[in-house]
Amino acid sequence: MTDILTEAQSLFSFTRALRRDFHMHPELGFNEIRTGGIVAKELETLGIEVTKGVGKTGVVGLLEGAKPGPALLLRFDMDALPIVEETGAEYASQNAGVMHACGHDGHTAIGLTVAKILNAHKNEIAGTVKFCFQPSEEGTNGEDIGGAEMMIKDGVLENPKVDMTLALHLWNEKPLGWVHVAKGPVMAGAEEFKVKIIGRGGHGAMPQAAIDPVVCAAQIISAAQTIVSRNVAPTETAVVSFTVIQGGTAFNVIPQEVVMEGTIRTFEPQVRERTLRRFEEIVKGVAAAMECLSEIKIKRLSPALINADKITAKVQETARRILPNAIHDNAPYLTMGAEDMAFIQEKVDGCYFFVGSNNAEKHLDYGHHHPKFDFDEQALVNGAALMSAAALDILK
Repeated sequence: MTDILTEAQSLFSFTRALRRDFHMHPELGFNEIRTGGIVAKELETLGIEVTKGVGKTGVVGLLEGAKPGPALLLRFDMDALPIVEETGAEYASQNAGVMHACGHDGHTAIGLTVAKILNAHKNEIAGTVKFCFQPSEEGTNGEDIGGAEMMIKDGVLENPKVDMTLALHLWNEKPLGWVHVAKGPVMAGAEEFKVKIIGRGGHGAMPQAAIDPVVCAAQIISAAQTIVSRNVAPTETAVVSFTVIQGGTAFNVIPQEVVMEGTIRTFEPQVRERTLRRFEEIVKGVAAAMECLSEIKIKRLSPALINADKITAKVQETARRILPNAIHDNAPYLTMGAEDMAFIQEKVDGCYFFVGSNNAEKHLDYGHHHPKFDFDEQALVNGAALMSAAALDILK
């Protein structure tokens, strides 16, 4: 194999130009019309077979190798976030209130660079590469399901049937040069909850005549924090976060109801079951004790993301060879962030790896989903090189 890292570096200006263009024109989930159009055009220019509209706005490219073999899916997410950008960068968002604050602009640019590299090496490929440019990873954006599930529903894992998968994430929690490829769980499963507490409204000066849902909600929030501290073992992991609370219209009016929203994150199935059960028991029990009614809606956003041993071991070997100067981290690295790639890896063995992207010296070290999020673009080279080399190693 030629030096894939050198090839990726030679394409840096191409990758960076794409990334900055996507960054300037971010699009929310299931609205990636412009982004998807550029992706399709770039793939078609390479002679790659393209299917549009997979999962509403997703794009799939099919690259056939010189010899028969397994089908490897490479997934890259395209969507942005509803955040007002504060980076001040020359390539800052031109779409008001929308921003690429999680690196998906970089992922999409990496995907198109990988397509260029693999297309140039298709005579070395025994099998098929399926490029999956996915919409709406950040949430369902008004739909019942998110981008990965939507693409699965539209058959992205069929015709040809996918045998293995790879995906990556530029990771601003770690510095440029850090690479993490580990077996087992890497990202948490996520639930979204909405709780409505219904009391009886009344005058703020006469609480005895009302049933106060605000006080009830406060007790529920406090009690729910005991789930992690008292129902989840210290050697296990879970998160219960209330992130929205809405109720009331005036300082002297006890409202009729309070609505709370938030998220639950877990890794292990038994911890998930226990956490959800205790959450419902606490909400219903506290509400009943305080003479309120309660309504609970819990929506599963994604299962835990778990890397398969065999394909991950192969990517670890590739990473050490293709990025010899990198900081290689194969130890367990668990983040409570969620990723709907987990739906794909539930069905097909895969490896999801992280590529360090922050640079404190350049002030490019804000966290994901921050209005000042940006990353060191040299990480694009590392991501493209590792993804390309891993695909070639797997399908050689």
